[in-house]
Amino acid sequence: MEANRAQGGIQQLLAAEQEAQHVVNSARNAKMARLKQAKEEAEKEIAEYRARVEKEFQSKLAESSGDSGANVKRLEKETDAKIQHLKNEAARISDDVVQMLLKHVTTVKN
Repeated sequence: MEANRAQGGIQQLLAAEQEAQHVVNSARNAKMARLKQAKEEAEKEIAEYRARVEKEFQSKLAESSGDSGANVKRLEKETDAKIQHLKNEAARISDDVVQMLLKHVTTVKN
């Protein structure tokens, strides 16, 4: 009878060990599932943040390039005006310059 009791005690211990192993495995699986879910949520938040920051950057970039486009047009107008002014001045004094050059070239000095 003592052997049956010892055998029964061993069986109970083995059953308790298996049950404990199942509890540990289910806890481990639950932990892994929570970690995976947390990782997915974090990646989603990061993607949303990245998209928001990129949108803000593109918006600021568009604003600043709009200003630079206006600056480019203003500079082009100023440059065209200066070029036209130089052309007008050159046309105005070109006859005088030609006369001066002819005078110096045709004058003979001893």
